[in-house]
Amino acid sequence: MVVEAARRLHEEARSVNERRVLVLAGDREACLSAADRVLDALPIPLTGTTLVSARDALACEQVGPRNADELLGTTRDAVVFDAHEDCRPNALGRVVGAVDGGGLLLVLAPPLAEWPARRDGFDEGLAVPPFDVADVAGRFRRRLVETLRTHPGIAIYDADTDTFDRDGLTNPAPRVADAKPEPPADRAFPREAYAACLTGDQMDALAAFEELRDPPAAVVAEADRGRGKSSAAGLAAACLARKGLDVLVTAPGRRSASELFARARELLADLDALAADDEPIETDGGGRIRFAKPPEAAALPDDPDAVFADEAAAIPVRLLESLLDCERLAFTTTVHGYEGAGRGFDVRFRDRLADTDHEVTDATLAQPIRYAAGDPVEVWAFRALGLDARPAVDPLVADATTERVTYETLTPEDLLADENLLRETFGLLVYAHYRTEPNDLARLLDAPNLAVRALLHDGHVVSVALLAREGGLDADLRAAMYEGERVKGNMIPDVLTSQLRDEDAAIPVGYRVMRIATHHAARSRGLGSRLLGEVRREFERDADWLGVGYGATPELLSFWRANGYATVHLSTTRNDTSGEYSAVMLDPLSHLGERLHDRHAQWFAHRIPDVLADALDDLDPDVARAALRACNADQTLDLSASSWRVVAGAAHGPGMYSVDPAPFRRLARHHLVAGDADLLDAREERLLVAKLLQARPWDAVEDSLGFHSTSQAMRALGDALRPLVEAYGTDAAQAELARFTDED
Repeated sequence: MVVEAARRLHEEARSVNERRVLVLAGDREACLSAADRVLDALPIPLTGTTLVSARDALACEQVGPRNADELLGTTRDAVVFDAHEDCRPNALGRVVGAVDGGGLLLVLAPPLAEWPARRDGFDEGLAVPPFDVADVAGRFRRRLVETLRTHPGIAIYDADTDTFDRDGLTNPAPRVADAKPEPPADRAFPREAYAACLTGDQMDALAAFEELRDPPAAVVAEADRGRGKSSAAGLAAACLARKGLDVLVTAPGRRSASELFARARELLADLDALAADDEPIETDGGGRIRFAKPPEAAALPDDPDAVFADEAAAIPVRLLESLLDCERLAFTTTVHGYEGAGRGFDVRFRDRLADTDHEVTDATLAQPIRYAAGDPVEVWAFRALGLDARPAVDPLVADATTERVTYETLTPEDLLADENLLRETFGLLVYAHYRTEPNDLARLLDAPNLAVRALLHDGHVVSVALLAREGGLDADLRAAMYEGERVKGNMIPDVLTSQLRDEDAAIPVGYRVMRIATHHAARSRGLGSRLLGEVRREFERDADWLGVGYGATPELLSFWRANGYATVHLSTTRNDTSGEYSAVMLDPLSHLGERLHDRHAQWFAHRIPDVLADALDDLDPDVARAALRACNADQTLDLSASSWRVVAGAAHGPGMYSVDPAPFRRLARHHLVAGDADLLDAREERLLVAKLLQARPWDAVEDSLGFHSTSQAMRALGDALRPLVEAYGTDAAQAELARFTDED
């Protein structure tokens, strides 16, 4: 029965260049046996089939669920997804994207009625201490089963009873294949480049990339997955490199840009212009195409002629802004997908791009390449995995204010019961963060340590916070963490214990703000602060602290400081993706939380001069200023009379900083942590950080802070020290200062 039904399903898929899903539910061995019979009977080559499973059980290529990203950028006639032991939403999303038009996705699952109650390897990852796997819910799979039972194009076969619940046939009307468009004759890029395009949308996008020939120019190509935007970008990059330009490509990972490089390499070979096909790709005209990770690309290494940011929505805005100094820019973004959200890219970055001198050209690709438009499997995957989740449309929240919103607890059951509420909540989280994945949808619904709080305006989500419970760990687990064991889901206690050597840091219970997002149509109205205030009021009796960890920027540090959070740590390595150093901040709620905060704030203030002079010597001085100003530490300035005379002498007299830098550093630290913020302007405080705390050479200080000469920078330091000595100095300092003031 299953073979004949699968044959009809496959024939229908091929007849309209769409995809179909065949769910084989039941005992695992029975499911594998049914899959084997189906694949053996259908005209699908084994070389075009992949099994995604922890077991190598079929006569075809096999990859593990954790390695499903190996299928990104590939095309398969059939994929068998074994969900019995490890149903990872990310893996499911990746395998769906790999199935070609006319192909089949076979999903092997436990009996569907039992599946939501079963626990597997993915669930074990959601069971963060002190919770165990029994605390993990099955709501994501309950919703997944519902979508499988209701969406068109999905057949369900019970392998235990040899019966079909659904045949999956949609009986579509005959479809006439679209003819491949004819290459235009009047374009600047070679005809061969246009001949390599598969759709009119791709040709239009390639024509838009021609604008990069006349800088300053920028092109933004936006599309859902599978529309060929990266291929079009690769063709454009090849055309520019053929003319001798140096093209720098960046993406969240090298694999993400593989399609771009493949199309560029093929076109250059067709044009007989390929001098070297390794990376960097080199042309016979002296051009090249090379790759750099976003943090490296942000520095524009070797001054490229053009920069292509593939999957730009998954790259932090701070790094994208660093690319704006290049005169030729290209950005490709995914509208729906775990690579990033195109609308989020628009909200966070497009205004900044519009403020530059670049002439911006937009290109939108809507026509799928590998399967027909309206493919039912794409529609199913978008809904099941939350890939099409969006915030409320702008008019619904445009007049939201702090007085007109309500604070709500959104339980997982609430979200599961209200599809619109789930879409708005998850969509807002997606758009606010550069990387949100299908796995995060499952965490939102099932993870026992997560909580969601929101502000609603007329029933629509206008601001949302995702909170993670951390700490409250037993002595054995705390000892293991102290000795180097990584404990899942406890980021702040882990940092304070393993890095800062505080074995008691995981005793208090806290809630870390994992994400906070406000609808772009209602920003700058205090809604984020209102939400955090409500969270504090709710949890102040049930937790010891609130905390946050994030890529530090001056704006974010100021935001969290204004909402009562204080710096206790700055990471000493940059995040590979964002290129930023991370800040950890705490807002104590109880006496136990205050003790945790106080000891780490004090130590942070004590050690930060040495850290800034070493591991953080390249930290942006404005980040350092904001992090120190957000540190709530009791700072006494205890300098000896001789030290004060050295400092005061350098402020207004013949004294020299280089004789004894230590008291200067202590004075700078005191001012930045506990001093009067109005004593110095921003540039003077940057000078304190760069020279006194980071010990940068004078020529580097002159360069980075815009001084005309080293002597001007030195005089500026003396000018900055004078009000500090006047404000904080002892009698010895004042006497020294007065001595030279009187002489003047």
